[in-house]
Amino acid sequence: MKIFRNLLILGILAFSFNGAFAQSISQNALGLRIGDNDGFGAEVSYQRALSENNRLEIDLGLRSGSHYDGFKLAGIYQWVWNIEGGFNWYAGAGAGLGSYDYDDDYYYDSGSDTFFLLAGDVGIEYNFDIPLLLSLDFRPEIGFGNHYDDLDFDIALGIRYQF
Repeated sequence: MKIFRNLLILGILAFSFNGAFAQSISQNALGLRIGDNDGFGAEVSYQRALSENNRLEIDLGLRSGSHYDGFKLAGIYQWVWNIEGGFNWYAGAGAGLGSYDYDDDYYYDSGSDTFFLLAGDVGIEYNFDIPLLLSLDFRPEIGFGNHYDDLDFDIALGIRYQF
C-alpha cells in the first residue's frame, strides 16, 4: 500500500505546482511506446492536451505469442513541466484493463484472464523543432487479476508525431 501513498503524494505535489513551470504542449501526439511489462512490448500511444500543461495519454498494447494472445489498454492523466529548451518532465496516474488468453496445452493454469490495473508514470521528453516528440518514462503498474496480479515496472521509449 506504500505505492498508493507515494502515488497520491506525487499527484498532490504535481497538482500544487500545476502552473509553476508550464510550457504549452502539443494538442495531439500519436506514435509508439516501446517497453516491456509482463510480455507487453510495443504499444500504440495517443496523447491529447487537456490544458496548457495537462494531457491524457492512452496506450493500447497487443501481444501474440505461440501460446497466448492478449491486449492491455491504459489511460494516464499527466502533468507536464518545462525543464529548459525543448525538455519537459511529466508525472501522472491512471488505470487500465486487459485480457490474456492462454493455450490450454502449454500452461498449467491456462484459460483466460481479464484484469484491471492502476498505474503511475514519471518521465522526461524532448520536443524537437520538427513535429517529433521523444520520451523515456518509468511506469509502475499494480494488476488485479488471476495471472496479472502483482506490481510490475515498465521502462519505455516513446516516439510520437505531434499535430
